[in-house]
Amino acid sequence: MIRLAGNTPLFSSKGDQLSALTHLNALDPPQKEAIYRGLIPPRLLNLLSIPSGGDTSGRIRIVAPEGLSLARIEVRANPLDRRTVFFLDIAETHYNQMELSFCIINDPSAVRFDVDIDEKGDDNCFCTLGRNIPEEIRAMNAGLYPNQTSRGLRMFGEFFYTFERFVDSLGMEIITAEPLTYDNAVRYERYGFDYLSGRRMMLEIDREFRPGGILFRKLDGSTPFRQPGMERTVHGRSWAIHDGILDEPWDEMSYNEILDSPWEDVKIYRMVGRPADVRTFTPQT
Repeated sequence: MIRLAGNTPLFSSKGDQLSALTHLNALDPPQKEAIYRGLIPPRLLNLLSIPSGGDTSGRIRIVAPEGLSLARIEVRANPLDRRTVFFLDIAETHYNQMELSFCIINDPSAVRFDVDIDEKGDDNCFCTLGRNIPEEIRAMNAGLYPNQTSRGLRMFGEFFYTFERFVDSLGMEIITAEPLTYDNAVRYERYGFDYLSGRRMMLEIDREFRPGGILFRKLDGSTPFRQPGMERTVHGRSWAIHDGILDEPWDEMSYNEILDSPWEDVKIYRMVGRPADVRTFTPQT
């Protein structure tokens, strides 16, 4: 059932309606790649001078194995570049929902910060295998958020408009995601996402970053990521949380039960055509 005005179902070249990523991944490569390529923002293709009808230089890489319900799209300014300009991972859940696993859109001309590699140059798996503190400080001072290696292109809104219509064209009605950081969660709220789990924790975080709160008092200047005043912005809060401010013991057990919940427990969803109006961040003056 199509929910978005003016949208249409997806069909194969043989006239079969497509209602799952496995259906899409079973198509002949030219049609399959054309559909997935349509998820790349046109403005990004123009920026890289990539023809909308396809690219023979290897700058676009689409991984969508037949028989599997997942897909990955990578776009590079140069096919030999380590850094991607556009990176998308999606997967279909067992409940006929679309999981937006990753979407990264980097500015290819921006300075790169090596927050994603350790001192030996190895991938630190989103800091789970260690942090590169000097690079994180540089990135934070440059206005970047945790895990962000370079400035973005502010194209997520353009991408998500197309992505929602893509999900709708497959007959799915729910998009799910798991925000990796506090700022990711707040940003997704602006695009109509609500919480499957973690909303209570997000509201408690907001309250405890206000003057007099537990997190507010822990912004004591003990590290570069815990400076007074960081409670006022999503940027500052996210770096403090990335620095482990939620992992420390609390004086009050009632807060401890909420704020010690694993960050991985934060899960969000978006109804196709029915954006929620959730705001867990209260701006401070």
